[in-house]
Amino acid sequence: MEIPLTVADHLARAELVYGDRIGVVDEPDQTAPPMPDLTYRQFAEAARGLAAGLDGLGLDHGARVAMVSQNAARMLVFLFGTSAFGRVGVPVNFRLNADEVQYIVDHSGAEVLLMDPELVDTLGDVAVGQRFLLGEESDALIVDDPDPRPWTPDEDATATINYTSGTTARPKGVEMTHRNLWLNAAVFGWQTGVSDRDVYLHTLPMFHCNGWGMPYAMTAMGGQHIVLRKVDGPEILRRVEDHGVTLLCGAPAVIAAVLDAAADWNGDIPGAGTMRIVVAGAPPPTRTIERVETELGWEFIQIYGLTETAPLVTMNRCRAEWDDHTPAERAVLLSRAGAPALGVTLATSPDGELLTRTNHVLKSYWEQPEATAEALADGWFHTGDGAVIDEANYASITDRKKDVIISGGENVSSIEVEDVLFSHPSVGEVAVIGVPDDKWGETIKALVVLAQGETVEEQALIDHCRDQLAHFKCPTSVEFRDELARTATGKLQKFKLRSPYWEGMDRQVN
Repeated sequence: MEIPLTVADHLARAELVYGDRIGVVDEPDQTAPPMPDLTYRQFAEAARGLAAGLDGLGLDHGARVAMVSQNAARMLVFLFGTSAFGRVGVPVNFRLNADEVQYIVDHSGAEVLLMDPELVDTLGDVAVGQRFLLGEESDALIVDDPDPRPWTPDEDATATINYTSGTTARPKGVEMTHRNLWLNAAVFGWQTGVSDRDVYLHTLPMFHCNGWGMPYAMTAMGGQHIVLRKVDGPEILRRVEDHGVTLLCGAPAVIAAVLDAAADWNGDIPGAGTMRIVVAGAPPPTRTIERVETELGWEFIQIYGLTETAPLVTMNRCRAEWDDHTPAERAVLLSRAGAPALGVTLATSPDGELLTRTNHVLKSYWEQPEATAEALADGWFHTGDGAVIDEANYASITDRKKDVIISGGENVSSIEVEDVLFSHPSVGEVAVIGVPDDKWGETIKALVVLAQGETVEEQALIDHCRDQLAHFKCPTSVEFRDELARTATGKLQKFKLRSPYWEGMDRQVN
């Protein structure tokens, strides 16, 4: 017997087994009125209601529905209300500007856009077939006593399209199938020990790889979702204390915010001995990992992955053999990206690129067959990251072969930033690189050669970028040079440009 694996399974089990349990607690402080606390039965009813509402708009199965919002209970309803009923969810990064969001809407062919009302001032002009603001407008879509049009489950159907910054100025749409998402959630949930006793705090933006799959894993196991709209260290500690949070995921910047807040916290640190924090985006400094154990009393877990892998590729979690080590020794071991997750095979190419085979690898890049063929060449997914795999089969990321910078957990295409800087009349040459930063992991630096006879201030170039790009993509510093290192054929040698900033470090990522 073979039953198709679809994300509908997660919600169906939660409703069947945990129907009367409070499953979702919304963020109370948001522009739209928060949703009331939802039992899993009410959560499932809302997802069905959204699906029926989309039926009423005339959307076929396979139609794309986009949503741009900070974390909200309505985003959880969206993730299930689209994919679990045969449509394709397109979660959009709320930090993008209007031109970037317009491109995603147009490229994906989204017929409907759900938008957080807080974003109307910046994104209100995005053109789409039908737009609904979260709150009264979007809630009116949810049909009471719904009976959505039946969909024949297909695990190979596209469930979501998640857009990621790559090495070009335009993002690529990563097609994730139901099978991809189901197996990622199962493996991620299993290896992090998700159970019905867990309370999960959504510090990680839900648009990021569909919250790394935790919305599915936590729902399937009947854990409780606590929605946090914006990362704030003291507020994270308060939620951990008030709701008994046991698990959260995030970028290294989340750890930094919590550690800063803990220094001023009165009384015992909440979650000591029960909390686990899963970190990805960039390996934090070893000392930071140690502080998670010694100052917070939380368990530190590191994963490595990409939007194209749903995201789980490797996991590094403390194992029994390390129990007798000191916290500092454990931190060194935990600083590696990790061992392959269940069902994952790793290798490195002759030039040191990390390759993987896994059930979580994307179906394709939406309407980009050449990019898909390149990424999946020779039967491997090419991550674009340089890595070494040690004798214990743990991978460590050493460099980024692609022109991508990861700052605060967000991917930034250096080429995209360079294109904007080149549009300034004072700029003759430019190279954008990532440099180490204690808070953000990496931050963006522009190395600029001025056009002949031109002068310009550093802040003017930063402001020029901020006028055209989402602010997280903009340089935090500009350094003026007389020339930039190039090959004999004129190609920029970014490894030489980056080298002085990473001197003394054993890897070229942070």
